[in-house]
Amino acid sequence: MTSTPYFDRFLYEAIAADREAGAGLGPDSLYGLYTSWCMVSHSPIASPGALFTALKERHGISPSSNRLAMTGPAATDYILASAPNLV
Repeated sequence: MTSTPYFDRFLYEAIAADREAGAGLGPDSLYGLYTSWCMVSHSPIASPGALFTALKERHGISPSSNRLAMTGPAATDYILASAPNLV
């Protein structure tokens, strides 16, 4: 199992369970949020495969089918980086 304490901290600081009916975060958005969180928190960036494996094995989270939502400073960073015309 691929593991790092940063994945648990990422979940705590940047992910919220989506209470509305919706698809949640797709793999691209989930990894993009993760890389934004790494930049904001000054944490090392792991590969998408390492992140997705850890989320699945440690927390039962599927990168392609979940009800997750973004939260916190990493969400702001990701949104601004993804759509700079919103500023």
